[in-house]
Amino acid sequence: MIYKKIKKATFIDRPNRFVAHVLVDGGEEVVHVKNTGRCKELLREGVQVILECSDNKNRKTAYDLICVYKENLGWVNIDSQAPNKVVNEWLKNNNKIFKDITFIKPEYVYGNSRIDFYLEQGERKILIEVKGCTLEIEGKGYFPDAPTIRGVKHLKELIKATREGYECYVAFVIAMEGVSEVYANEITHKEFADALEEARNAGVKVLNLKCVVTENELRII
Repeated sequence: MIYKKIKKATFIDRPNRFVAHVLVDGGEEVVHVKNTGRCKELLREGVQVILECSDNKNRKTAYDLICVYKENLGWVNIDSQAPNKVVNEWLKNNNKIFKDITFIKPEYVYGNSRIDFYLEQGERKILIEVKGCTLEIEGKGYFPDAPTIRGVKHLKELIKATREGYECYVAFVIAMEGVSEVYANEITHKEFADALEEARNAGVKVLNLKCVVTENELRII
């Protein structure tokens, strides 16, 4: 995916989950943060960030904060809507894992959850839950960066679906370059780590999707 209207800015602070203060075009601006996770290791005073300019003149904020530069790593895309978009593009553009898809439905209702993608390949019925990874520690990716009850719920649903004959996947979109694998962040949310291990044992497969990440692009390799 390509962001068409972007600007560089300097991060100042983040008073709450939804907004941040940045320096852009020589002045201070309040911008919307497109990620409700903590991102504390990324959003530090003085770091360079990328803003996407909104075309909606009725918005309270003119920009969305979508990308952060991390020293010794590069750009990290923190747009929480981006992982599903790039997976959708990847599925429809000759990916190497799911070929000859005959049916695809985003936001598929299964049980008490909406699973990100349902696919059909002939007789195969496939469920994919997408998670974006932005936390890097010593060259490894970790998820989540904040407790996610919703994430645990989705894993439980995938376990159930696997037992009912679906082929199930958790797809980690690694929204930074130089990281090839994602591990459960047991320190931040042990329940998620336990649920992921239970899911693996039940037959749920884990995909580590490496990406090209630039100032204006996120694309699965």
